[in-house]
Order: sequence, then structure tokens, then C-alpha cells
Amino acid sequence: WGKIEQIFTFKIIVVNEVNFVKKCISTENSQDDLWGKLICTNFKVSFIPQDLSHLLLGEHDIPLTCLEQVLTVNDTKGKKKVLGSNQKLKFNPTELLLYCKDLRVIRFCFVEAGPESAKKVCLAIAHYSHPADLQLLFGFEYQGRRYHESKVNGSTTRGGLHTPLFDRPSDWDREIKRTGASEWRVCSINENYVISPSLPEYIVVPVSLADQDLKQYSAFFTDNRIPLWCWNHPNGSALVRMASITDPLQQRKMDGRIFTGIKKSHPQQSEVFQIDLDKCLPNIQEIQSAFVKIRQICVLDPFEESEERWLSTIENSRWLEYVRAFLRNSAEIVFHMDGRNVSVVLQEEEDRDLSCVVSSLVQLMLDPHYRSLIGFQSLVQKEWVMAGHRFLDRCNHLKKNDNKESPLFMLFLDCVWQMMNQYPAAFEFTETYLTVLSDSMWIPLFSTFLFSSPKQRTQYLTDFAKSKAIPQGEDQSVYFPPVWEWSQQFSHKDQTLFNNPMYVGKGAACVQNGEVKSFTRTKKTYSSNARGALPSVRNGLKGIEDTLTRRGSIMSELRSEFSPVKEESPTERYLRDWFSQPADQQGVLIPLLLPSHVALWKLFFLRWVPEACISKGGSITSYHKLSQLVDEIEFLKSQLRQYTGPSPGSTPLPSPRGPPSGQGRMYFKASSPDDPPTPPDFLTSSFPFTPVGNLCRRSVYGTPISKFLNGARIWLSTETLANDTI
Repeated sequence: WGKIEQIFTFKIIVVNEVNFVKKCISTENSQDDLWGKLICTNFKVSFIPQDLSHLLLGEHDIPLTCLEQVLTVNDTKGKKKVLGSNQKLKFNPTELLLYCKDLRVIRFCFVEAGPESAKKVCLAIAHYSHPADLQLLFGFEYQGRRYHESKVNGSTTRGGLHTPLFDRPSDWDREIKRTGASEWRVCSINENYVISPSLPEYIVVPVSLADQDLKQYSAFFTDNRIPLWCWNHPNGSALVRMASITDPLQQRKMDGRIFTGIKKSHPQQSEVFQIDLDKCLPNIQEIQSAFVKIRQICVLDPFEESEERWLSTIENSRWLEYVRAFLRNSAEIVFHMDGRNVSVVLQEEEDRDLSCVVSSLVQLMLDPHYRSLIGFQSLVQKEWVMAGHRFLDRCNHLKKNDNKESPLFMLFLDCVWQMMNQYPAAFEFTETYLTVLSDSMWIPLFSTFLFSSPKQRTQYLTDFAKSKAIPQGEDQSVYFPPVWEWSQQFSHKDQTLFNNPMYVGKGAACVQNGEVKSFTRTKKTYSSNARGALPSVRNGLKGIEDTLTRRGSIMSELRSEFSPVKEESPTERYLRDWFSQPADQQGVLIPLLLPSHVALWKLFFLRWVPEACISKGGSITSYHKLSQLVDEIEFLKSQLRQYTGPSPGSTPLPSPRGPPSGQGRMYFKASSPDDPPTPPDFLTSSFPFTPVGNLCRRSVYGTPISKFLNGARIWLSTETLANDTI
């Protein structure tokens, strides 16, 4: 997995290389180590083991933008140095450690390599992983050559899998019609970015607000970012995001005019609820600090040393705490839009960080379209890329702004995974897809995660087109495509791992107590006595879960004994009613928010840790068994039809012992009596990734609990030990 299948004859420049390099797999012995050649190119760090074919992104390759830190070591002299661009190295390195942004840790030894060659390749890796300018990234060279070759072959297309890019009015028009936002319109006052450099050229605004008024209002907002429409509820309430107003004297005046326009767009002209995200959610520095801590715990700290307190250290990192905070905050907004039938305005100082996370989660909870693969990609494109999230700074691609780096998009993907983990049939895509999407941030071949605003993207790609002799007026998504062009990275067979085989599509029936039912939720109206007021928030944590009675939670049963009795709030009543009914996979989805419901995303955080890899374990093994059972059932049905014939009006079933035609999902055929009953060896808890080749901290692989299990015989009785033949 992770190999880019389609190879183009673009120009990869080998900067430096060194032979007789040992890639160290274990810290305790060398029996699993690999020997080969270490190469630094203008695109990647490549390790080529002996007798291994050359691939664009092979198992041992690392894109230069994926490197977090380059550490050189000389064991004999006891020296270490973290290398940056244009730095000197005064000692000959015996080891090279590469810490990667996708959480890999790679170690190379130069014991048998020439000392000068080893030094040169280390310096080259450090230099080329710190580009002085964005256009020096390999993607600009790669896509220029790919464009001209595709023109020769006549194979250019726009947009991956028909994912709308929201760079033209027609994409916004379709979204307005899809959501029934009849009182909103596409506005072009920001064409050529004349109003705001961080907003898209086309935005959606209330019909009642004139272009001339919006131009005047823009001067009072941070970076001239006038309020940006996100989505409309079927009941008419709208989700809007807005930057802070720079002049406090104009605050009430601007709020009144903007909110009046939003209020008029509602069929009942309901009130507008405003929430200041900066006051109730962690800031970007706190999020970055939490991510650094959880990465240290999951990837760098040996399991043996932290086993007894591992879960508590995970909790103390505050990463899961922040995930809960964003999910809870989004659930609050769902209540206001779905339960109270009011429009919501998300306010953030610059409207480019926290708003991206919250607006996306709210739409994911409310609209099943965004839980499909194409819908989810359009959501990311609309609420992150076109809304001006600072990917260049937050990902720190140029390694110049450590203080601005923050994994907000990673936090969002973790929140999405939490919902997928609780409602596995509600999402068309898989956690493999989410993990690959996070990895794609560090592959500089696509435009999606490279830039900090639509204007910056346009400027860079316009200059790029001129330098590569690309005709003026050519669609930018053709010559520098978005990441949604998955065929550039993966074969069709690999892409089947993106599709959730348990997905319940639109129109699927609800199954309850073994009976197929079609049901609709009872709609109720929830009023709020405190207008525009959220429950008290302390450190971004106190909220719904502190008082809400949860379905199936022992904490909710105990809470009444230790908490003072108080009147149930409208938010609590709405959520209690929601959780009292079966979840509609194609309706509103609200995640459970108690600490026990929010789990560590193991596939992302532990996939490269050999000690945590469970052979023939994990969710893929469960699916393997379910898939085989389904195949057996289909086979038995086909056998029955041979004797009874098809029933009137029945739908033809797939042929037995094989995947349906046009299969786009993972499919495992039922085993025959001659096949072994156990799952295949390639199915592990890290599937479809493999930790082989990543640094292992102990010679015996296993999970943290293996230490206890291996010592369990101490407590076994003498009789049990006598009968033990192992």
C-alpha cells in the first residue's frame, strides 16, 4: 500500500546517494535489518534494498515534504545534530534518523558506507527537505511534465470523480439548489480577489443584501472576510461563518445589518444564534501541543516503559479531550439548527481555522450527502480549501513557521473517525481512506493541501503555467489537479479499500429487532430561554455530556446520586429524545460524547508501530469473516433458487463465489473446505499499511498487554502447569 502505480517520465534528479547502507529495523538485534542504497532526489528520500524494483513511492520511500526532522548521530563520538537547510556537519555520521509527519521513524546505519558519501547524503536530505520557496517543491516539476504528456495522449480530465471544486459559480448554484436555499444567491463581488485575498472568488450571500452594501461592510471585517454561507437545513435555517469585526464601535451596527439579512432568508424569519469559537474551543497552539504529546506517547515512547500508565498518559495529552470538545460544540449547533429551527453564525477572529472544523462537522452530522465519498470530498473542498484554511502554514511545508503549525485538518479527520466508529454503516468511505487522505497532505503533487488561500493558489499556478508554456486560460485543475484525482496515486483495485462495504445508502430500510421498518423521527420544537447562550464552558470541556443522560451509559445511572437535581435544558431534552430512538443512518447523526465513547484512532496513530501490530487481528479481520458469511449466504440462496426458482418480483442476486460485477468495495470470497479456516497472514490491525521497515524498539513484537500475558503463568496452578504442553 502507498505505492503510486502510474509512472510518468518526469525528471527526478538524483542529488546524492550512498551504497552499503543498513536500514535498522530493531534496536536490539540486526537480524531483520535491510541492506541497500540510500538516495536523495529532488522529490523524496529513497532507500532501495537489494533486488527490489524501482517505484515512484515504494515501501521504503519518503516524500521530502513528509520529513519532520533529520537527525545525524555519531555513536563513537557521542554526537548528535538536527540538520536544517545549508548547514555544515563537522563529524562523519554513523546513523541517520528520519522523523516523519506521517508518524514513521526511519533509522539508517552507515557502518559499511563511505564516511564522506554518508555525510553528503545527510546534508542533501536536510537541504532539499527545507525548500526556500513553494515553487521548488517537486510537484511543480512533476505536474508540468504530466500535463504535456497527457495532452499528447489526449487524456486530460477535470476534477477527481466529479468532485466539485467550488471555483466557479455553477458549483455554488448546484449546492444552493441541492440544499433548497432559495433565499440565498451566488455573489461575484470578490472576482479576481478584489475584496478579500482569503475568500473564494464566488460566495453565497442572502438575497436581501445588495452587492454594494456587502462591499461597504467588508471593510469592517478581519481581512475583509464578509460572512460566508455554508449550508441550509431543510427547515430553512442556515449555517454561516464570519470573521471578527475589527472596529468595536461598528460591532452592533454590523451585527444588526448582517443578522437581519440572514434572518430574512429564513422562511419564519427566526432569530440568529451566534457563537464565538475562540472563547469555547482550544486554540491552535493548544491543539499542536496536544498532538506533539500524543505522537510522543504512541510513536516514540517504548511501550514497556509506559505500559502501566499508557492510557492515563494518552488522556493527559488532552488530544482526545479536544476531539470531544469539537464534537460537543458541533452537536450544540445541530440542536440549534435542527431542534430550535434557527440559523447559526460561527464567529472566529480570522474564520480560517476553528470554523473549518466546526462547520464541516455540523454539516457531516446534519447532511447524509457529506457522508458519501464524493460529498465528503466536496465538503473538504468547500469548507477548507476554498474557505482559505492556511494549509501552507498549518502543515509547515516550507518548515519556516513552527509557531504557526497546527494539525487542525488531522483533528477534523479524527473527529470524523469517531463518528464512523460509532456509526459504521452511515459512511460510504473507510478509515483507510481517511488515513490516506491525511498522508496526502505530505505528497506535494496536488494543489489541495499546498496553499493557504484560493488567491495564493491562483497566483502560484498562473506563474507555474507561464513557466511551463501551458496555454493561457487552461483549467488549473487540469494541469495541477486536486488530490481527488486518486487514479494518480492508486490503482482501481487499491481504491476499493476506500469504500465501506457496510454502507447503508439513501433509501435503505431501518432494521430493528430483526424486522425491516421504515420510520421517521418525531419532530419537536425546543425553545431556549437564554437567547444565544451556551452552557458554561471551562477549558472548552464542560457541556452536554456533563448533564445529559446517555443511552447505555453506567455513568448516567450513577450521576443522579452525586449531582444536584436541576431542570433539564432544551439542549439536553433534544439530545435525550434523539438518543431514545434508533439512529437513522441517512438522517441526523449525533455522536456519543462521554470520555468512554471517544477512542484512540489506532490505525492512524499505531499503524507504523511493529510492537502494536496484531497479526490476523483488527477490524479488517472481523470484516473478512463477515464478508465470507455473506458470500456463503449468497451461495446458499443460489442453491435454493435451483430447487424452488426465483420468487416473483425478486431482484437478481450476484453470482455465487465471486464479487458482484463492477465491484468497487473490498470483497472476500467464502473459503472452500480445502482452504485454511484462519484469516490470511496479510490481514493485521495495521492493514492495509505495514509497519515492516519502521523502527522497532524491542525484538519481540506484540501489544502492550503481551507483557502481562507472557508472565501470566506465574499465577497458574501447579495442576494447570503440569497439563500445559506448550
